[in-house]
Amino acid sequence: MSPRTALAFALACCLTACGSTPDAASSAPQDVFFQQVAALCGQAFAGRVAVDRPPTPAQDNPLAGKALVMHVRECSRDTIRIPFFVGGDRSRTWVLTRTSTGLRLKHDHRHEDGTEATLSQYGGDTVDIGTSQRQEFPVDAASKALFAREDRASSVSNVWAMEIEPRERFVYELTRPGREVRIEFDLEHPIPAPPPPWSVAPKK
Repeated sequence: MSPRTALAFALACCLTACGSTPDAASSAPQDVFFQQVAALCGQAFAGRVAVDRPPTPAQDNPLAGKALVMHVRECSRDTIRIPFFVGGDRSRTWVLTRTSTGLRLKHDHRHEDGTEATLSQYGGDTVDIGTSQRQEFPVDAASKALFAREDRASSVSNVWAMEIEPRERFVYELTRPGREVRIEFDLEHPIPAPPPPWSVAPKK
């Protein structure tokens, strides 16, 4: 091989390697998970409580007998906003965000007039890479302080999780010692999009 040919071959290899970097990065489990959720953008899905352990008495359970709907409403490169409706209650929005170290889940709670609830913006960050189908979010320090201040001591050990099986199901999960709740959404059968959540100001 002549020096000129060898140089051309080396440059070609370098360009190929450089060109493959974005694809390699996008195959990381958290990137794939985020992309799979973002692929649902604009769609809404009906859900059901799959696990409620120990069972919550109906009179104390805000989900009992209510239609449960998730709407993957807003998606950008780094943020996905997913309103979660419980019957006519449009106060809840899950906010999934890319960070420099992984993914973050926050819960945005609003009153009907759009003002933020006292118990809002709680959640946590991933502490490992998880998988392309499941990511876990242990409660963060700011949320622990919020729960302690608002007399929600049992929540200071919360771990939230999200799971996705494309075209099959999406799962939102909350666990802590002695408590587990899983809500499963049917991705096979999208439903009409619901009204905007309370976090979105009405058009005048």
